[in-house]
Amino acid sequence: MDQVEVFKALSNKTRLQILNWLKQPEASFPEQVQYGYAHGICVGQIQQKAGLTQSTVSEYLSALQRAGLVKSTRVGQWTYYQRNEEAFAQLSQLIQTEI
Repeated sequence: MDQVEVFKALSNKTRLQILNWLKQPEASFPEQVQYGYAHGICVGQIQQKAGLTQSTVSEYLSALQRAGLVKSTRVGQWTYYQRNEEAFAQLSQLIQTEI
């Protein structure tokens, strides 16, 4: 885990909001129930909820992915994102023991 990448990714209010939404995807994205949540949330749903351009949301998701905080899955032409809970466990451990 690259600490600098993680904390840079966490330093943006919208990226934090995206992580919060992905923590409880069923509550945050009820309209995706018809497609299920197994692969995560479609980038289009995240973009719509954030109210930002697709390029901005893609940039934010890329930063979160580089930091290891989210994982992506490609299904056909769609990309789905979900939190990487292992990374959050590591981050919690890091904060408790080293910072």
